Amino acid sequence: MAAFLEWLSWLSPWAQIPIIIAAFAVVIGILLFFIEIAPRSGRVYTYIRLAACVLMPLGVMWALQSYTWAIIAAGVLGLLFFWLDFRAKAGAGYLFQLFGFLAPALIMLLIGLVFPVLQTVVQSFMNSRGTSFIGLDNYVWIFTQPQGLRTVANTIVWVLIAPVASTAIGLVYAYFIDKTRGEKIYKTLIFLPMAISFVGASIIWRFMYTPRPADREQIGFLNQLIVWLGGEPISFLQVEPWNTLFLIVVFVWIYTGFAMVVLSAAIKGVPAEQLEAAQIDGANAAQRFLRIVIPGIRSSIVVVLTTIALTSMKIFDIVRTMTAGGNNTSVIANEMYTQFRSFESGRAAAYAVVLFILVLPLIIYNARQMNKQKEVR
Repeated sequence: MAAFLEWLSWLSPWAQIPIIIAAFAVVIGILLFFIEIAPRSGRVYTYIRLAACVLMPLGVMWALQSYTWAIIAAGVLGLLFFWLDFRAKAGAGYLFQLFGFLAPALIMLLIGLVFPVLQTVVQSFMNSRGTSFIGLDNYVWIFTQPQGLRTVANTIVWVLIAPVASTAIGLVYAYFIDKTRGEKIYKTLIFLPMAISFVGASIIWRFMYTPRPADREQIGFLNQLIVWLGGEPISFLQVEPWNTLFLIVVFVWIYTGFAMVVLSAAIKGVPAEQLEAAQIDGANAAQRFLRIVIPGIRSSIVVVLTTIALTSMKIFDIVRTMTAGGNNTSVIANEMYTQFRSFESGRAAAYAVVLFILVLPLIIYNARQMNKQKEVR
C-alpha cells in the first residue's frame, strides 16, 4: 500500500484523478457486494461468495504485503459467509446483513469511544508524563486544592441554574405566544441565538460586559446604560462570585430558544378540550397553565431539562472565550484543557473522568425517560 501511494504521488494530477475515482468505485462495489449480493441465497451467489473468499484475501495480501493477514482474511470471510448464511433465523443472509450494517458502527464506537475512555481512565492514574503509576493522587489533588474544589462547585452551579432558567423562560414564552398573532415571528426572534456558536455568542456578550472609564464612551451596552443612569461602569466578568452568573446568562440566552421550540410543540399536543373545559369551570390562565399544561407536557420538560443540563455540565466555549477560567470562573471542561496545555496529562485525564462520572447519571436518566415516552406511544 505504501509503495502504491508513493507511486501515485509521482503521477501527474490528471493521472491521479481517474485512479482515485477507480479506487473509490472499487470500495463502493465491495460495499454493494456485502450489502446486496452476498446475503442472497442460491447456487450462483454461493459461487460468487467462494470467489470473494479467494479474491479478497489476495487483495489484502497485495495491499499489506503479508501472507499472514491474507490467510486470516480468508478464514474470517469463509466463516462469516457460510456460518451466518446457514445459521440465519430470519431467512438466508439476514444475520449477515445485520452484522454488515452494525459492524462499521460498532467498530467506530470501539475506536472513537470505548478505547479513548479506557485510555483516559488509565491515564488518570499515571503521572504527568504517563510513565509511572501514582494511584489516586490526581483525584486527591483535584479535591484537596482550592482551585479544584472551586472548579467542581462552579460546574454544579452551572447545572443547577442554567437548565432551570432556560427551561422556565422557554416554557413561559412558548405558552404565552401560543396561537397569538405573529407567533412565528416571535419564535424566530427567540430562536435566533441558537444559530450562533458559543464562541460567537461569547464574543458578543464580552463586548456587552466590557467596561471603560466613566468619562469615555462605552462599547459595552450594559455599562452604557449604567453611565446614562449616572452610575459607574462595572467589570462584570471580574466581580466574584457573580461573574459565573453573568456567564450563565450567555448560555441561557442561547438555549432558551431550544427549550421554547420543543415545549411549544409539546403544548400544541395538549388536548384543547381540557383547556376549554377548565376555562368554562372558571379556571384562569395561570391555573390552566399550572394544572393542565404542565402535567400534560411533563415528559417533554424532563427531556429538555436533562438535555440542557448535559450541555451545561460540559460547557467549555463560553468560559474559555470570555474569561479563560480567570477570576474563579473555571469549570471542569476548561480546567481539563488548561491542565492538558500545562503538560499535566494525568490531571487532565482525572478531570475528564470526574466529568464523565457526573454526566453519566444524566445520560442514563435521559435515556430512561425517552424509553418511557416510546412505551406510552
